[in-house]
Amino acid sequence: MSAPLLGAKPKAFEIPLSVPHLSGREAEYVAEAIESNWVAPLGPMVDRFEREFAARVDAPYAVALASGTAALHLALIHLGIGPGDEVLVSSLTFAASVNPIVYLGATPVLIDSEPGSWNADPALIEQALGERAGRVKAVVAVHLYGQSADLGRIRECCERFDVPLIEDAAEALGGTWQGRQPGTVGWAGVFSFNGNKIITTGGGGMLVTGDADLADHARKLSTQARDDAPHYQHSEIGYNYRLSNLLAAVGRAQLEVLDDRVARRRAIFDRYRQGLAGVEGIELMREAPWGTHNRWLSTLTIDERAFGASREAVRLGLAERGIEGRPVWKPMHQQPVFEGVPVYGGAVADDLFDRGLCLPSGSSLTDSEVDRVIDGVLSSSCRAKRP
Repeated sequence: MSAPLLGAKPKAFEIPLSVPHLSGREAEYVAEAIESNWVAPLGPMVDRFEREFAARVDAPYAVALASGTAALHLALIHLGIGPGDEVLVSSLTFAASVNPIVYLGATPVLIDSEPGSWNADPALIEQALGERAGRVKAVVAVHLYGQSADLGRIRECCERFDVPLIEDAAEALGGTWQGRQPGTVGWAGVFSFNGNKIITTGGGGMLVTGDADLADHARKLSTQARDDAPHYQHSEIGYNYRLSNLLAAVGRAQLEVLDDRVARRRAIFDRYRQGLAGVEGIELMREAPWGTHNRWLSTLTIDERAFGASREAVRLGLAERGIEGRPVWKPMHQQPVFEGVPVYGGAVADDLFDRGLCLPSGSSLTDSEVDRVIDGVLSSSCRAKRP
């Protein structure tokens, strides 16, 4: 029996949410790495991937790591964050945006969303910074589903209170904020190359920054913090966080087609928008006026009274048709593991979770598959008809 191809669709769903979409050059670059015998962590492919990624996002430094979570963890370590410290972070996000704060014994302070962009509300960030001055050591702004947060207002708040801004751009590669890549506006930015992202290395991430000291320290920490000595000597605790040379080879090939992948995901969103236009009770996630949404995932909210079916009824109806739909992220303030942490607001994120649905968005989707998803959504309500 032949091995399954990398990027093959899971058997559970005929139309999955988001799967890898290979360019065809991955095998070429991986073969080059194998022929050179550089297969362990570090090597020429890692160096090239870092340079090419830094150039693509216009960042002075890029450090290739095992995951976006590792990138965030190292950035927080460099700031010296630990017990007694607090870090502001979006509540409507994946747990990986918050977990590294807890790794270090610090306290996450969860910030509700604003309705327009679904990202952290700058007014609540300003309130929290004012009320918790001296305790807050960093702000982690998440760019949800590929849409930039309101970085102008958030950055201004951080500068006024002299608090570093870290951008969780795991979902936002290829998007823009005022023409710039989200993740490059604050002190540091983190990206993810997980299998469901716009480009993938199967698993991996990148830390970008304009701070040379952070880049150097992250490289050291990510290779078990080995000191510059002929023997193995360690003066601080390190981590096995470096990206392998083989995965960097995959990343280089993926980076070459980033623009095409973003264009296709935006085209898929446009097809959803056209197919669901005028349907009462359906509202797709809007594009904020300050940038370009990469449409990593096409998301919408459902008003059950107006549409005639709940978000969950729609999700289950799609599943019966072999189509994967997923609720939007469950807010961190609703998660048992974060019970009792400080929260600012919460009603907006709660509502988005109750009514929000992610639709299949992978760049390899065909137009006919997108139309099947649209028909599946519409069929969930006896009142909804294709316009």
